[in-house]
Amino acid sequence: MKISDEPPAYDYNVDDSPAMEIPPLPWGATLTRVYADFMEYVFKGFRTFFQETTPNGVAIWNRLSSSIVIILTIPNGWDTRQQGFLKQAAREADIVQSEEDADLRIEFVTEGEASVHYVLGKVNHRTWLKKGTMFAVTDAGGSTVDSTLYMCKALEPKLELEEVCASECVQAGGVFVDRAIRALLTEKLSNSRFGDNESISDMVDKFERRTKRVFDGSQESLVIEFGGRRDNDREYGILQGKITLTGSEVGTTFDQVIKRSTDSCLKLLAGRKVKHLLLVGGFGESPYLRLRLKKEFGSKGTEVVTVEEPSKKAAAEGAVLWYTKQIVSARVARFTIGTNIIVPFIPANAEHFTRRNQAFIGPRQVLVSLSHL
Repeated sequence: MKISDEPPAYDYNVDDSPAMEIPPLPWGATLTRVYADFMEYVFKGFRTFFQETTPNGVAIWNRLSSSIVIILTIPNGWDTRQQGFLKQAAREADIVQSEEDADLRIEFVTEGEASVHYVLGKVNHRTWLKKGTMFAVTDAGGSTVDSTLYMCKALEPKLELEEVCASECVQAGGVFVDRAIRALLTEKLSNSRFGDNESISDMVDKFERRTKRVFDGSQESLVIEFGGRRDNDREYGILQGKITLTGSEVGTTFDQVIKRSTDSCLKLLAGRKVKHLLLVGGFGESPYLRLRLKKEFGSKGTEVVTVEEPSKKAAAEGAVLWYTKQIVSARVARFTIGTNIIVPFIPANAEHFTRRNQAFIGPRQVLVSLSHL
């Protein structure tokens, strides 16, 4: 859902290639309704699980449900416009009852900040994190890659971090690799009897579940199992329900996504001495992505560190840690809002002339006047 133009805001615009195009919503569906239905589904599942697995769960839920704090993780590139959109979706899902209730009970944390809470809770940071240490955290997820640069300000009495610069957010992630393999297979099998949409979808599904997750760039060929023993088309490399792709073919499906991810990280780290880049997220578990990032940043003196545990839910688990620990004490605003208060004095300007008694010589020896506020 995050890859739609509305509501996200990213540093990169989506290009016109098949791998990066945004599919239309079904007829009659609005993006707000899609988000609301998804929220309602998740919330009902959580309610059922709590009530059925907690002693006296129904009574506890009825007593406390109206005061539940809801934490939503959002891409680094989202701002107040997208937050307002999500609050509206939460109201339509009946998770909150009013605009005031949403303001009171819905909290937002960026995926980058949630991820730093997660990863520092999983790695032994005491061995390398010192006061003044600068490090980056990259959350490579399904549709976005969020990167943030932090400086350690204190270790005692509690860990305290500050953002060094505005965080990065680009549309790049596992879903775009899936789209690239779909485009590759559609073209490759255009004249095969297995070039229909159903067969291609089966291949993409099996690719996403296994082939993509084991590819590390070293394999000369990879097999996608999608059918039965009678499914054959030797001319197109299909034998007994399996299609064989070369390692270079599979590698091309990652290239565009990895370039976007790498460029985003390079922009964040430019001109700074950063020894560690902590990589998390579902797509961050890709052996090929890890290999490419380690090769790119290792040559620049930056070690790419991964956590041993699966990090697909880094943002979700990190959001809970964020709410309880709050180790980030300062953030860098992505935008500044203000107005000119001093402007060059122009006697011919009637508005300036009426305030001529407020004119004075400015720091550059130019006659200036206070702007009308």
